[in-house]
Amino acid sequence: MLRFVVATLTPVALIALACLSGGPWPALSLIYMTVFVALADRLGPEALPELPEAGAAANRLSVLLGGLHFALLALGVWAVGGASGLAPAARVLTGLALGMFLGQVSHPNAHELIHRSPRGLRRLGTAVYVSMLFGQHASAHPKVHHIHVATARDPNSARMGESVYRFFPRAWIGSFVQGMRAETAARQRAGARARGPHPYVVYVAGGALTLGLAWTLAGGGGVVALLLLCLYAQMQLLLADYVQHYGLRRRIGAEGRAEPAGPQHSWNAPQWYSSALMLNAPRHSDHHQHPTRVYPELRLDPARMPILPRSMPVMAAVALVPPLWRRMMDRRARAWAMGKAPPPRGGRG
Repeated sequence: MLRFVVATLTPVALIALACLSGGPWPALSLIYMTVFVALADRLGPEALPELPEAGAAANRLSVLLGGLHFALLALGVWAVGGASGLAPAARVLTGLALGMFLGQVSHPNAHELIHRSPRGLRRLGTAVYVSMLFGQHASAHPKVHHIHVATARDPNSARMGESVYRFFPRAWIGSFVQGMRAETAARQRAGARARGPHPYVVYVAGGALTLGLAWTLAGGGGVVALLLLCLYAQMQLLLADYVQHYGLRRRIGAEGRAEPAGPQHSWNAPQWYSSALMLNAPRHSDHHQHPTRVYPELRLDPARMPILPRSMPVMAAVALVPPLWRRMMDRRARAWAMGKAPPPRGGRG
């Protein structure tokens, strides 16, 4: 677990120092989230070992990261948008580093929490998403994405040839609408047993409260800072969905039913440090096969699971250049669709 602890808590300290002190810390925070992680992936071991029976330790780190998320977000809103005294360049660098932390640490952590059984952990994960103005993900992810993944019914599964820029609005709007429909249908089935307000009322009210707190902390500049940070985080969240399911489709049978989701319907990455930073989110196939399995226990089987040619963060950056992305990924996706051996890892495809 030490690797997960070091990888995820180091940026917390760096970004906090950037917010409070300025100086070299904003640049160092951004360098950590980009250059350092990429170099560590290349110079370290290929993959993290599986850690059996690590559930209790994993949950403790997730709770700690959940609490630190709120403190760091508030500090960042004040530093970037308020009277922190940071120079404009320092505000930009700090905001970029914090935005990457929200997308690459807070999101994978909240994703873990909403899959946990204890209600308190699920509520913590939901609260993290609400604070990023993306509360609907706590409904759409388990109730739409996990059910319809790799089919046309899942707005968060990217189609072959679809650019990330077309995917962004389709996935955001589609997951919001379908998540709301799924929650409404669940409440109708529960009838009188349904408790509390509709989850989407909580998401909207929680988002409004978050914006109000940003105003209290740093006025109009704080609201702008929060909106930009949340936009950046949401882009990374959707980029992760785009990369992890691009071009992979479940076969539809004669009765119109999709085959069961299997390990071949999600892209994975083995690189050790970015995996530790993202709480093994790149081990996506095993997560879809076992949604309640805690992140240190997730497994990787390159013989049965599609493997990305580069690490998750690198492939997310490549996706922003559609011609390069398609050159690297389309042939690989077609190979898996036809059940053939994929091209060698690391090539252009």
